[in-house]
Amino acid sequence: MPIIELIQNNPRISIITLSFIVTIFITIVNFFMVDRTRMKEIKEKQKALRQEIKKYKDNPQKMMELNKQMMEDMPEQLKHSFKPMLVTIIPLIILFRWLRSTFAITAIASTWFWWYIGASILFSMVLRKLFGLQ
Repeated sequence: MPIIELIQNNPRISIITLSFIVTIFITIVNFFMVDRTRMKEIKEKQKALRQEIKKYKDNPQKMMELNKQMMEDMPEQLKHSFKPMLVTIIPLIILFRWLRSTFAITAIASTWFWWYIGASILFSMVLRKLFGLQ
């Protein structure tokens, strides 16, 4: 198996490459499944409400009212973020089981997960900027 040999010979490069591929997959799924305009509207509304809360920090009644308004948008935000997660979760579970068994015999056996996390955070930040998924 040439892929297994490549991974065993270059485990750090392999985990970074796999992290990039997985991050692109997740970003593309998010790009096509999330209503970005609606999410932007909700975030702007939340930001305005947070500013209002700061103004009324001495008025607990008004703060409670503003917090209630913020909480009204939470279910919609969760719905938008939950849809892409449903599409990506099963492939990721399968991939991570394979990664765990594959990298268990490499030089980075005890740290492969941290290499993956670090690389995916970096790639996610860059790809979200490129795809406009802030």
